[in-house]
Amino acid sequence: MRDYTTFEQFWPHYLREHARPGTRMYHYIGTGLGLVAIAAAIVTGNWLLVLLVPLLGYGFAWVSHAFVERNKPATFTYPLWSLMSDYRMFFLAISGRLKPELDKAGVTSQRAGDELPTSPSQ
Repeated sequence: MRDYTTFEQFWPHYLREHARPGTRMYHYIGTGLGLVAIAAAIVTGNWLLVLLVPLLGYGFAWVSHAFVERNKPATFTYPLWSLMSDYRMFFLAISGRLKPELDKAGVTSQRAGDELPTSPSQ
C-alpha cells in the first residue's frame, strides 16, 4: 500500500479495499448497530452500551475483510481515516449516493465471483 498524505487521496483506496458488495454490507451492519448502541445509550442513560460500538463496528468489518474481501483492513495503517471513511461510505450508501464514488474509484458494480449470473451466457 502506498503512503497517503491526505484524506482525499485515501478515500478512493478505501473504496477499492471495499469493492465487494458483501464487504460493504458487513460494514453497514456493524456501523448501523454501533449507531443503534449509541442511540440506546442516550435514550436509556446506560453509557456502558457505548462500549459495544467498537466491538460491533470492527467485529463485522474485520470478519468481512477476512472472509469476503480477503485483504487487510485499512484500520491497521490509517485508523482515523478508516473510521471517517466507514461513516462516509455508510451515509453515502443509505442516501443512495455511493455509486458515483465507487465509479470514480474504479470499483465495478460487480466483481467476478460476487454473485451468480442471472442469465446464461450466449
